[in-house]
Amino acid sequence: MDAQAISFGPFRLLTEQRLLLEGDRPVRLGSRAFDILAALVERPGEVLGKEQLIARAWPQTVVEDSNLKIQVSALRRALGDGQGGNRYVITVPGRGYNFVAPVRREETLRAASPPPVPSATPHNLPFAATRMIGRDDAVAALVARLSRERLVTIVGAGGIGKTTVALAVAERLMAGHEHGVWLIDLAPLSDPRLVPSAVATILGLEIRTEDPIAALVAAVRHNRMLLLLDNCEHVIDAAAGTAVAILGGAPDVSILATSREPLGVAGEREHRLAPLGIPHASSRPTAAEAAASPAVQLFVERASAIVEDFALTDANAPAVAEICRRLDGLPLAIEFAAPRVEVLGVEGLAARLDDSLQLLGTRRRTTVPRHRTMRAVVDWSYGLLAEDEQEFLRSLGIFAGGFTVEAAAAVVVPDAAKTRNDAINHLADLVAKSLVVVDANGAQPRFRLLDTTRAYTVEKLDSSDERTAVARRHAEYYLTLFKRAEAEAQARPMAEWIADYAGEIDNLRAALDWAFSPAGDGSLGVALTTAAVPLWLRLSLLEECGSRARQALGALNTLGTPKPREEMRLHTAVGASLRDAPEMEAAFTRALDIAEALDDSEYQLRALRGLSFYNSWANHPRAALSFAQRFNELATGGTNQSDRLFGERMLGSSKHFLGDHVGARRHLEQVLTRYAAADLGQPAARLQDVIRFQLDGRTEARVFLMRVLWFQGLADQAVRMAEKCLGDAQAIDHASSQCFALALGLCPLALWTGNLGAAAHHTSLLGDLSSRHGLSHWAPYGVRYRRVIALKGGNVSRSPMPPDASIEEIDQSDSNFRSLTALTEIVEAFTEAGRSAEGLALLDGEIVRSSEPGCFTAELLRLRGELLLLQAAPAAAKPSEDLFRQALDVAHQQGALSWELRAATSLARLLHHQGRPADAVACLKPVYSRFTEGFGTADLMAAKRILEDTDHH
Repeated sequence: MDAQAISFGPFRLLTEQRLLLEGDRPVRLGSRAFDILAALVERPGEVLGKEQLIARAWPQTVVEDSNLKIQVSALRRALGDGQGGNRYVITVPGRGYNFVAPVRREETLRAASPPPVPSATPHNLPFAATRMIGRDDAVAALVARLSRERLVTIVGAGGIGKTTVALAVAERLMAGHEHGVWLIDLAPLSDPRLVPSAVATILGLEIRTEDPIAALVAAVRHNRMLLLLDNCEHVIDAAAGTAVAILGGAPDVSILATSREPLGVAGEREHRLAPLGIPHASSRPTAAEAAASPAVQLFVERASAIVEDFALTDANAPAVAEICRRLDGLPLAIEFAAPRVEVLGVEGLAARLDDSLQLLGTRRRTTVPRHRTMRAVVDWSYGLLAEDEQEFLRSLGIFAGGFTVEAAAAVVVPDAAKTRNDAINHLADLVAKSLVVVDANGAQPRFRLLDTTRAYTVEKLDSSDERTAVARRHAEYYLTLFKRAEAEAQARPMAEWIADYAGEIDNLRAALDWAFSPAGDGSLGVALTTAAVPLWLRLSLLEECGSRARQALGALNTLGTPKPREEMRLHTAVGASLRDAPEMEAAFTRALDIAEALDDSEYQLRALRGLSFYNSWANHPRAALSFAQRFNELATGGTNQSDRLFGERMLGSSKHFLGDHVGARRHLEQVLTRYAAADLGQPAARLQDVIRFQLDGRTEARVFLMRVLWFQGLADQAVRMAEKCLGDAQAIDHASSQCFALALGLCPLALWTGNLGAAAHHTSLLGDLSSRHGLSHWAPYGVRYRRVIALKGGNVSRSPMPPDASIEEIDQSDSNFRSLTALTEIVEAFTEAGRSAEGLALLDGEIVRSSEPGCFTAELLRLRGELLLLQAAPAAAKPSEDLFRQALDVAHQQGALSWELRAATSLARLLHHQGRPADAVACLKPVYSRFTEGFGTADLMAAKRILEDTDHH
């Protein structure tokens, strides 16, 4: 049977493909609703009990009956049950559900060739909560307009259906946007500054910069996608600014916005959405005449979903038409009103609604008419609820974004005697009355209030004496939730963990806003901030993490009671959210002091890692090594094998920066050997390093071992190691670790070996990754490497600056750039281009002046000697020779054979030009002869040419 197609009405159900078609158009249906539909149509005319349907849709899962009720309601709406007189699923009280429409079974051959389904464009569009009625022309017009324009805003009153239309437009445009169609709901945001971060979070971008808009634009610059900015009105300026920036910097990105007012920016095209068509006021329509009106069609469908025997008749058609006219054809108002037919009947509904609208009209004459109508309907719908239902609904206004049954039960139902089942029963009733929207696709439903409803409930909650108590329970619930999330963060796969907790970011923000308000509880806010740090870090919301942590630290100072553990964790969060800033060092230093006082080994490790990282990037290798040694000693005394490996790796990288390549190689090879022998090499285990220390340990180990191998003159081995570095980072899908492998590994190695083609490829990849994910601290490496390649005659697409850019322009592009890795290469490129002044300016700059002796000392000495010679001053030869010999000595002491070769080559070239060929051979040949591989690299070929030229003379 699974291979057959089952047809009913305009639909075809292909159970094997799990596909429902209306005509040739796929109907998006949640998996639970699909399973229920399949069970019903396979046995048409039979009553299927609730237990049977629950077993089919939720195998091996215990769920309440209300879940089934919610899914059946969603199914009826997707089918348009009741529209045009069509009936599909009816309820048999006390027994279950029955599929009553005639079905036709088609042959297997026909079923095996369904109409083509649109390609799987990435998106996050939800399953439709309601069936769209009467908007086909508007959708078609908007689809056509978006094919010509890049910014279109759907404008209209609250409740007029802007989101429903926008989602339908977005679905139809999927095929033309290879990088996705993405819904960004701005309704939950209370802080306009979070608009760029909200977009970045939906797109899965790591935005690690103080300028999130610039980072966001850079990340999507080369993408072809559609962004749907929904509910812009309360953050209109921020939404407009974000839209303008994206459209200006990303030529293949289009934006569809919804708002009660236009964004008001250049290039915007406004589409003002009209209400649904309503019957003429002067007519007393028959059922057939009224049914031609989209507003009446919507009313009938929604009423039929609640009252299964409801039908539009000649007798009730005039009342239904009048109801739709009184509601101005507003879809949401009709959705609210129609379910009340069950209690009031059509005539009673018309009378009650007319009274409410007249009363509200006398109170709010200055309000925009359709806003007044919407307010009246919400007010009226709320007034028809029982007292406990009113309390439940207004308390739901505390939630931002969405919420689960568990959250509603804990926050909204203060009576401990009431159960989770009471909460879901209340929610199911409110869903039926269109006062709550449900996403029933998951194993457990997730609920939300529409923006219009939430604004009303918040107003009611604020005017009650319950606001503080509800807000406190809300914050306490999410404190418990994020404590659980924190405990699970190191034990669960990242994607699974994020799927469970990322959706609560808006509730987290709302809870913190209350906690740190004058009416809130700062102590609760501190605890919640501390527990939420793993979520911010995993979502790469570093700016928000740092800002909230500083806010909590400020609150700590006013509480009076010391909370050293919270202070320690908050300082660690501030440090983890920064890159290359003195504040980072101060934050980790304070965290370390407290962790040592508390004897907290975990946070001692985190702070020591942060301080070692900071000092390595600030070119203070001895301090970096000292912190790495302390980390290693602490890790060695513990039981965590991953910590011991990470400590060993830190020793290796720190000794490399210091110039102890023999010691560095010993540590790094031990690390990789142990990774290979343990499960810690698996992606799931390695992600824990990312969570705690921001980078993947095995990728770091390979990168630094690759560098050590090249420094020691083992270029071929280094190239082979480089091939594994990027693959390691890609295996765990961590953008920052991939950038690390490129910036510190593959890019410099390609330049060191003279492979400009590989350098260009890796540099472009680095630029794309750092741009796409907003990883601003890696971007300066790409700037320098592109500059080097351009000066050396290579070709890198999308170069951010011309080959003749000045040193001031280069410095301006990376004012926080401190690593010597790429600096030596840009100075080398200036040397080869004969631009001594610019090269010397870099060598005399603050970065080199503040650096301690380390692995780049020999190369910096050699480069200064070469630049002095370029000035063509006769007196420069002796200082340059001295610098070359110093470079030789330092490189030899460090075991840096490749730097030794460069220094020997520079000295031999100088000696040869001075007419001292024997001295030239004597200094270069012994170094050259120690090489056993890498003879195709640029340095060895240059040395060989000098030896051959000297021999000929």
